[in-house]
Amino acid sequence: MGEAERGDAAPRVQVSYFCANAHETQPTFAVDAQLPDSWDCPRCGLPASRDEENPPPPPKIEPYKTHLAYVKERRSDKEAQEILQEALQTLRDKRKSGEIVF
Repeated sequence: MGEAERGDAAPRVQVSYFCANAHETQPTFAVDAQLPDSWDCPRCGLPASRDEENPPPPPKIEPYKTHLAYVKERRSDKEAQEILQEALQTLRDKRKSGEIVF
């Protein structure tokens, strides 16, 4: 199917984007389209911009935190010990009353 069957193609322009790994990406846009400020590099996935001399830095990746790490941010060791003792006492009381059978 050629251009005659589809109609005339819109005028296009190739725009260069550069990432921090010095990769160049050239997506094609319609001439009258609003060009995005950034584009994801298809080779490495880093953000790319049109400024070859000053590409955007790689995003800072925060390490994965466990649930325990978040709890330790909110509670002191003393508070944790108090909560543990409360929970153990509750279990002991339930065991004595016969609510929990092992």
